[in-house]
Amino acid sequence: MNLADRPLAPDPYSLLPPVPRFTVTSDDVRDGEPLPRAHTAAGDNLSPELAWNHFPAATRSFLLSCFDPDAPTPAGYWHWTVVNLPASTASLPRGAGSPGGALLPAGAFHTRHDGGAPGYLGASPPRGDRPHRYVFAVHALDVDRLDVTPDTPPTAVALTALFHTIGRATIAPTCQTLATA
Repeated sequence: MNLADRPLAPDPYSLLPPVPRFTVTSDDVRDGEPLPRAHTAAGDNLSPELAWNHFPAATRSFLLSCFDPDAPTPAGYWHWTVVNLPASTASLPRGAGSPGGALLPAGAFHTRHDGGAPGYLGASPPRGDRPHRYVFAVHALDVDRLDVTPDTPPTAVALTALFHTIGRATIAPTCQTLATA
């Protein structure tokens, strides 16, 4: 079977208990539109600017993640996880995914992505595969902080957050690496 012939994975958040939705926007990426080269591994590997609003009043912190449900693995691929964003945070600037975390608010930190390092790892779908969705999700949490460390795998962070999520916002640009002739 050709990679591009695989069935499309479901929206990963449609499989979880429903929570209220709020809004995430970006000056850099658009839902359902191709990810600009600057935000890919072949480009500048730069995390996009993201802003969110209308989240639940009971929000005490946020978790931000970027997940590719279309990666050719049984578990998708985590590209970015930021934990313990204070409830007063309503945006992250372009480049906040830099490994050192210099553009993150005090107390927030990156956990490792599925490539094994901290910070943002730009999109890099297999050559010739269909377009992949890169789901940037902001999770409103009912706790001030998650009990995780920078070494906690992103799937474990997501599981920990699941039990504290009171709202969620997503934006999912796409990326495709065309086959060469």
